[in-house]
Amino acid sequence: MSTTTEDLLREKRRRDIPVRRRTAVYVYQAPLRVWHWVNALSITILAITGWLIANPLPSLPGEASDHFVMGYIRFFHFAAAYVFAVAFIFRIYWAIAGNSYAKQLFTLPFWRKGFWEELWHEVRWYAFKEREPRKYYGHNPLAHLFMVVIITVGGLVMMVTGFALYAEQTGLGSWQDQWFGWLIPLVGQSQDVRIWHHWGMWVIVVFVMLHVYTAIREDVMSRQSLISTMISGWRMFKDDRP
Repeated sequence: MSTTTEDLLREKRRRDIPVRRRTAVYVYQAPLRVWHWVNALSITILAITGWLIANPLPSLPGEASDHFVMGYIRFFHFAAAYVFAVAFIFRIYWAIAGNSYAKQLFTLPFWRKGFWEELWHEVRWYAFKEREPRKYYGHNPLAHLFMVVIITVGGLVMMVTGFALYAEQTGLGSWQDQWFGWLIPLVGQSQDVRIWHHWGMWVIVVFVMLHVYTAIREDVMSRQSLISTMISGWRMFKDDRP
């Protein structure tokens, strides 16, 4: 005699065994997921090479012409910067062409009272002041705010300051100089731009650490998937109540 799913559920309820129900919603489309991991890789390379550019390696023995260590580091930094910039442009396009969740990176409903109430709940939840999490298909309000501020606004700041500094290498008249060269005289000098670019890197590094921590924490505590969602695209919700 075959046993159906309903038979198993009834048996579990009879024996007071919690029944785990799962629902899934397709949230992140494939192009968005590819952008996420390309962005993560380029940020990692930019942070490592940027730190080495600010803190050069000790001198190597022999003639400088025999080594190109810092040259390679700078090359990888510039290459990753172009990947980041092109991916950002694609991300703007996908915010228009993709589903509603793809638009969150460029929209923030700050005028809605409920957004701030939900954001405060998330602050309390991460501070272990709330006992029950709230579940969202896309980003929760706190994550939504930080993604817009750090990735969208912060990413734009890093691109503008980075290409302004790069324009000093490509020279007057280059497209980098024509598009971004105005920033250095506006700020004062290139060292000021370099400092802003350097501190921007540390802001993003701290954000990445918090992002990884909260993603793992939510996967464990809030009974909804985060890490696997950015791989499969499906948000899984688990309900342990009978």
